[in-house]
Amino acid sequence: MLKHYFRIATRSMLRYKSYTAINIFGLGLGLVSCILIFLIVRNELSYDQYHGQADRTYRITSLGLDYNPSVSFAVAPAIRNDFPELEHISQYYYWQESMIEIGHERRIIKDIGAADGEFARIFDLEWLAGDPKSALAVPNTIVLTKSIAKQYFGDKNPVGEVIRMDNNWDLKVTGIIKDLPSNTHLTFKSLVSWETFHDKTTNFWSIQGGYLYVTLPEGLSARSIEGRLPAFIKKNWGEEIEKEGKLLLQPLTDIHYDQRYINQTSMPRSKKSIYGLAAVGLFILVIACINFVNIATAFAVKRSKEVGIRKVIGAKPIQIIKSALLEIILQVLMALILALGSLLLFMPHTENVFGVRISSNQLFQADVVIGLLLISLFAVLISGLYPALIQSRFNQLQILKSPFSTAVKGRSTLKKGLIGVQFLVTQLLIMSTFIVAQQMDFFLNKDIGFDKESIITFGVGKNPEGLRHLLSKQPGVKDFSFASAAPAYNMRYMPFSAPHLGMDEVDVTEAKVVDENYLSMFKIEMLAGLPIAKKTTKDSIQKIVVNKTFITRLGIRDPNDALGEQVIVGDRRAEIQGVVADFQSESKHKKIRACFLYYDPEGFYQASVKLQSGNIKETITAINKEWSILNPESLFNYEFLDNKVARLYEREQTLYSTFKVFTIIAIIISCVGLLGLVSLMAVQRVKEIGVRKVLGASVQNIVALFLKDFVVLILMAFVIAVPVAWYAMHGWLQEFAYQINIVPLHFIVALLTTLFVAGITVFVRSFVAATGNPIKAIKEE
Repeated sequence: MLKHYFRIATRSMLRYKSYTAINIFGLGLGLVSCILIFLIVRNELSYDQYHGQADRTYRITSLGLDYNPSVSFAVAPAIRNDFPELEHISQYYYWQESMIEIGHERRIIKDIGAADGEFARIFDLEWLAGDPKSALAVPNTIVLTKSIAKQYFGDKNPVGEVIRMDNNWDLKVTGIIKDLPSNTHLTFKSLVSWETFHDKTTNFWSIQGGYLYVTLPEGLSARSIEGRLPAFIKKNWGEEIEKEGKLLLQPLTDIHYDQRYINQTSMPRSKKSIYGLAAVGLFILVIACINFVNIATAFAVKRSKEVGIRKVIGAKPIQIIKSALLEIILQVLMALILALGSLLLFMPHTENVFGVRISSNQLFQADVVIGLLLISLFAVLISGLYPALIQSRFNQLQILKSPFSTAVKGRSTLKKGLIGVQFLVTQLLIMSTFIVAQQMDFFLNKDIGFDKESIITFGVGKNPEGLRHLLSKQPGVKDFSFASAAPAYNMRYMPFSAPHLGMDEVDVTEAKVVDENYLSMFKIEMLAGLPIAKKTTKDSIQKIVVNKTFITRLGIRDPNDALGEQVIVGDRRAEIQGVVADFQSESKHKKIRACFLYYDPEGFYQASVKLQSGNIKETITAINKEWSILNPESLFNYEFLDNKVARLYEREQTLYSTFKVFTIIAIIISCVGLLGLVSLMAVQRVKEIGVRKVLGASVQNIVALFLKDFVVLILMAFVIAVPVAWYAMHGWLQEFAYQINIVPLHFIVALLTTLFVAGITVFVRSFVAATGNPIKAIKEE
């Protein structure tokens, strides 16, 4: 019997190739999107859970005026002394890049970590060579990831080889580890032993970006340790520090999602965004299944005479259901095979598009296989049961009299409801994507307070004055400035107060050393007073220029009233000589900090160069040549400032790319479904169309007949989509200190886009039906 059903299903699919192809393509596209999103969400929700001791491992963080993921290097030795019961204590430091020399070849190596011997006992690193117990135990050693070892040493075993770093350290390669998976907050590609260059400061507030991890023994709660930390601070640094600062225990598995900690090696991601992406995957699968149901239902009506004959010769309803279900199952299996094949081809590109590294091996893991089976079962049940039941309930006498009669009378409401849900989901995705796109544009292009276009930054090197002279003679250089850091970089913070203004509590301010060209080159607006000026001698009272937020912290509203006021910054007294508008030094996840600028040539570490438009590549090459002559032992390494700004929002950019891709897919699936549905409607109403044309209906009248119902459904879906999209996106925007306002335009764009896409799709197929020969249509009926 099964063989008989299989033969019927195969013949049916071959006979109606176009409808079968539409069904398989639409469902396949939905399945590949859903599976891909499932893998991405699975990856995002499993961050750092693969470590064997993840549930007992914590990162010690600091809380002063802000949450900081790093702590002073002074904390770890004191923790080891005062908390001997802790199972493991490890320090970790990260920096973006350094220059290395292998043989006589110099290169820039990125994503470097420094760790002690305990690090490998806390985190599950997969060692390919070397002894994890001793590889990082002594100074001047380095462990490489497999990809870095391959990049720098090829097929040669690098263990025992020496790498010179930053012209200061000769590091012996003592181990090779497998590349870290994508679901970890750790981002290093090489590990230098902590003993090589660790800082031995005793200052509690000396926060240099060091991360401190501890593993608790079984049975010891994090709350009991955290409760003892205030007394620990008081004992080691005094009562004053205890009042101003706190140490917290942050669970390892929470690091990727904790939005309080922004300035760290990898930006945290909101679980709202992850769950939102999961909803997108479900929505797309629902759209694809709705397409399948609508086309299969309409297709069942087209085959109603065949079903009627089978029922007349004795076929029972259960047999009709089994036959229809087998055909649906075959189509779902073909769609699943198409989806898996497409997914395997696309997997190497997932990291570039979605920021997530997914390997083909993940498809064969137990939970993924179960997930695929559940998704397929869901597709079969949702897509197959209803059309099968429709066929089993056909009235064979009515069918044989008129194959396109009232076989599915009473079902139009459900069909319209399903199409309405499809339009609802599509509009929700378009609205969400448009709002995310507007927020990204706001991040990167609006209200950052400084000019970032055509500006490159690089290290000043050993001869700042020589570099200044060479840059002034370079025709491709429009302007340049030396400073401790450009506006988008934040490197130095210090306390400030003003007791005479009633500000007794210490606040935190960013400090930037800048030259006389800084404000003009970056187009930072002066609000009052004098800009930074070049000086040959140091002032007895430091003269500073502050931003608007700085004077707001002092309780001053008018920038002119701040001129001449004295404040204490760090351990020095300073006088405000000018006030500038706020500019974005960190991401818009946080409110702008207080910031002050001052002149000090000894603090010039970074050069910023504004390039003339045109011949930018040639100008950079010329600067490289001149810089390399002045610094023969180093490598010229530059970065465009707008790229630096964009990196602050990598997570949001990834989210935007993800929404954009899957919204386009949702629109394509909807178009495919509409095309198939309208095609079947045209076949079913062929006599009606012919009669209308004979009675004088124009092509426009016929097309309008098809369009009318769809436009009503789109408008009804729009009314529901607006409040749902507003609620969801308003919640997402609350994660940022600076955000766009949701305006009616965001929703109107979605409505117009849906109307346009649906309108074009319906018009193309209905126009073909409307321009057919009416006499032929009436004869065929």
